[in-house]
Amino acid sequence: MSKDDILEAVGAMSVMDLNDLVKAFEEKFGVSAAAVAGPAAAGPAAAVEEQTEFNVILTEVGANKVGVIKAVREITGLGLKEAKDVVDGAPKAVKEAVSKADADAAKKKLEDAGAKADIK
Repeated sequence: MSKDDILEAVGAMSVMDLNDLVKAFEEKFGVSAAAVAGPAAAGPAAAVEEQTEFNVILTEVGANKVGVIKAVREITGLGLKEAKDVVDGAPKAVKEAVSKADADAAKKKLEDAGAKADIK
């Protein structure tokens, strides 16, 4: 039996039959199919963990607009008009390309002021 014959036979199997075949391979050869998928699945997760720069996005202003403007001024160092423009333009980036700790701190300040923010 050639590889092509095996592939053709596997291609014609139902999902349930394939599941049984995988279990038979695991029992006969003492391996786990999950171990085969592990490195492939870890690739994208490793890429996410390597992200070093984050953006803080103001998604909703909330009821306390003045408090949110003050928080934006504190986070960014912008003047009153510029901070108001950021708040009025929500959803809008407040801080870009900052560390995870800085992004978390900025998000907390915005949320404490009554706004909703995301980190991307």
